[in-house]
Amino acid sequence: MIEEHDKQEILYAEDTYQGSDLGVTIESGSCHFKVWSPDAIQMDVLLYDPSTTEVPGGEEGQRTVFKEIPMQREEQGIWFLKLDGEWDGYRYMYRAAFEGGRQEIAVDPYARAVTMNGEMGVIIRLEQTNPEGWSEDIRPELKSPVDAVLYELHVRDFSIHPSSGMMNKGKYLAFTETGLRDSEGNTLGIDHLAELGITHVHLLPVFDFATVDESKAGDSEFGGSKDASYNWGYDPLHYNVPEGSYATRADEPGTRIREFKAMVMALHQKGIGVIMDVVYNHTFNTADSSFEKLVPGYYYRQNADGTYSNGSGTGNEVATERPMVRKFIKDSVRYWAEEYHIDGFRFDLMGLIDTTTMRELAAELHEHVSPSILLYGEPWAAMESPLGERMTLKGDQNRAGLAVFNDNFRGAIKGDSDGAEKGFATGAEGKEEDIWTGVRGAITDFTAGPSETVNYVTVHDNLNLWDKVAHTQGLEEQLGFISYDDEGHVRGYDSVERAVQDANPYGQIDPNRMLENEMVRRCLLANGIVLTSQGIPLLAAGDEFLRSKYGDANSHESGDAVNAIRWEQKQQFKPVFDYYCGLIRLRRDHPAFRFRTRDEINKHVHLLEQDKSLLAYELSGRAVGDSWSRIIVIYNAANESRTIPIPSGVWNVVAEQGHAGLDTLRTIKDGEVSVPAVSLMVIYSKG
Repeated sequence: MIEEHDKQEILYAEDTYQGSDLGVTIESGSCHFKVWSPDAIQMDVLLYDPSTTEVPGGEEGQRTVFKEIPMQREEQGIWFLKLDGEWDGYRYMYRAAFEGGRQEIAVDPYARAVTMNGEMGVIIRLEQTNPEGWSEDIRPELKSPVDAVLYELHVRDFSIHPSSGMMNKGKYLAFTETGLRDSEGNTLGIDHLAELGITHVHLLPVFDFATVDESKAGDSEFGGSKDASYNWGYDPLHYNVPEGSYATRADEPGTRIREFKAMVMALHQKGIGVIMDVVYNHTFNTADSSFEKLVPGYYYRQNADGTYSNGSGTGNEVATERPMVRKFIKDSVRYWAEEYHIDGFRFDLMGLIDTTTMRELAAELHEHVSPSILLYGEPWAAMESPLGERMTLKGDQNRAGLAVFNDNFRGAIKGDSDGAEKGFATGAEGKEEDIWTGVRGAITDFTAGPSETVNYVTVHDNLNLWDKVAHTQGLEEQLGFISYDDEGHVRGYDSVERAVQDANPYGQIDPNRMLENEMVRRCLLANGIVLTSQGIPLLAAGDEFLRSKYGDANSHESGDAVNAIRWEQKQQFKPVFDYYCGLIRLRRDHPAFRFRTRDEINKHVHLLEQDKSLLAYELSGRAVGDSWSRIIVIYNAANESRTIPIPSGVWNVVAEQGHAGLDTLRTIKDGEVSVPAVSLMVIYSKG
């Protein structure tokens, strides 16, 4: 029996377009339009004057079409139009007519510029959107994925709080502001990122998404406009256009493009790459999407009964296995990499993207754009999908130039994502073997090498690290964490802002004994494991100064009160920040923490001790030219100090009790070492 997705592929087999010029192409003295719509019996381009603010979805009398121009049908399902003259700045739409009288007006799926809230496509000369110096912008070279230290961040969260000191709060341009310091002299903003030592900023979705009203997002004060909802952006509207609410003028189509490029260039100038979180597995709209309007029934997977399948949990899933859908994704990703100099992509619900698409995409980017581009994603779906065996799951990334999130390691370190279940770093015994598997880059689990695993404890969704540790210690009520009822209202309060004001997430910390606090030590141990393990480490923004979301495990629309990064916490928890800086420097300066291959790990990572809540192992640095010939890493998650034997000789302690870096803290010569409770230790020998 032929499955529904196979029927669609067979039906349109002859209508698969191979060209790379879909959308609008501007040449000297002319403008070309190409759109794929094999079922349409007529296609028109609707042009609107550049000054128009009317939208196609309004009442008939509220919009004025400047020109209606029929397109010509060509082979492979393509409709084409060439217009002579200069059309830069004109708005445009496609009007498709189908048999039976159906008619649809749609934004070009390949649109590279749009009006406010994405209501119309805009013809734009992209070279005019380049900020000064863009032609000299150079992406940071990445010799191996394991050399990366990733930092996941939301554009608005980064700068919106008053303590950020930034002028362009909530905007792309906040990343261009340098030289900012707090009253104690601590670096802020982009300078903070450089000081921390991360190599890549992983931005939550920055393509044009649907749920934030760009017309009201101009209020970029902390708290924002009450009419403009906060969102993470996992609700795609236009894949090839930057989100307008992060621009200073969403109503000027070129502004968002220019300011996005300025952000990328500013980060590159600091040696920091930019990763885009991309959501090709579903769209915000289904029946009203441009995909469905232009090619009904093709872009979305269906169940056997013809209804939309819902592996994304959001009402639809994009049929990536179909040739023209696969082409769109590959074209889109390559466009961002080339036009915007993007350094990598994180794929949301990558389980819903077929393995052929992911492998072809990786091969094309690495061969034709840059081998430095990072590709990784979530190797799971939200719900059951008809994609079946074609899903990209753990193990399917083997030797494909991809990495996947290692949720096995994540769970072993911290326990479950939202509850009180414990992992190794949060107090559970019996997790040592799982930690050892993760430390070695999951090469005995699901990877062909360490460059295929992204190691992390928490990211934007679920409880963040501080809040998770609090839950495992049963402290959520004592710290005043917020909770929601079934209708989404904050229990006991009339607003989330009031609940946050009354919360006391750091009530357990004595400022004078910060590094002795058990919650602090467990946080440092958790990410300390991530930063010293083989693979690609990922940190969530603010972990370096104990960021809390007040117990909110799903803050995607909870607003600034919960989500904003509070920069005053850098000084408040400066010893924690210094520890993160030290561990990142340790990792980046010493290649023994970044073995490239399975064989290197098998030969040069050796277990020394494994006991309840204890793991110790040795790295052979000499094998990769490390100046530290032998390195021992010890994780003690127990509530008491542990003494273990070590090889004889002189050993230098460089990480201990919340202090880390390249400098020797003390030396050990007696053939054993005592490791304090709930802590990480790193020692090395040059012998």
